[in-house]
Amino acid sequence: MNVHYEGREIEGEWLELAEKDRLIYLGPDLTLRRCTIVVRVPASRLIILPTRFIDCTIELKQEMRNHRGWVSASLKGCRLKGRMLGCDFGPFPGYTTGGEHGQVEDCDFSEARLDLCRFHGCDTRTLRFPQWPCFTILDPIGKGRELTSVKWPGSFRPVRLEGPYEEVPSLAARTIYAPAEAKRSGTTEEELKAAIERFDFIVH
Repeated sequence: MNVHYEGREIEGEWLELAEKDRLIYLGPDLTLRRCTIVVRVPASRLIILPTRFIDCTIELKQEMRNHRGWVSASLKGCRLKGRMLGCDFGPFPGYTTGGEHGQVEDCDFSEARLDLCRFHGCDTRTLRFPQWPCFTILDPIGKGRELTSVKWPGSFRPVRLEGPYEEVPSLAARTIYAPAEAKRSGTTEEELKAAIERFDFIVH
C-alpha cells in the first residue's frame, strides 16, 4: 500500500521518507510547517501534489533527477540540501498537473548541488543560490542578447532564444553544476568560470 500525507497540517515534526517499494504522496491539501523532511527515495517514488512547505528543512539523501513535482509545491522560507538534477521550482502552468500552484520564496539553496535546475515565476532576490562550482544565470531571457553576443567555451550555450529548445517565458533563473557542464560541453571548469565572470547577473 502506498503512503499518503494529505488533507492536514503537520508542524515541527521529523519526517523520514524512506519507504521501500512503495510510492509516497505528499498532498494534496497538505501543509508542512517547521518540519525536517529527509528524503531517502528516488524521484520516481516521491509524488508531490499541491503542498505547502513553510520554514522547512528538506534533505535529499540521494540525487533527485528530473522531478516535476516541485512546481506543484509552495516553498516559503525553506532550506534545501542535497543533489538535484533537472528539477524545476516555482509556478509552471501546463508542465505537470498542479504546476500552476508552484511558489518558491525566501528559500535557501546554498547547501544544495543543483544542475540544470530552473526557477520559474519568482523573485530571485529572495533566494540564496549555491556558490561555485555551481553558478546561476539570473533572468536568462531578459539578458539573452548579452549572453548570446559573446563566445562561450566548448558547446555550452547559456540561453536559447529560438528553435525547438527555446526557453519557456516563465524562466527566472537557471542553476548549473560546472563539473557536469564541463563534461557535457567539452570544456573545463576553469574556462567556464572565466566566461561567466564577465557578467554580474551570473551568481557563482
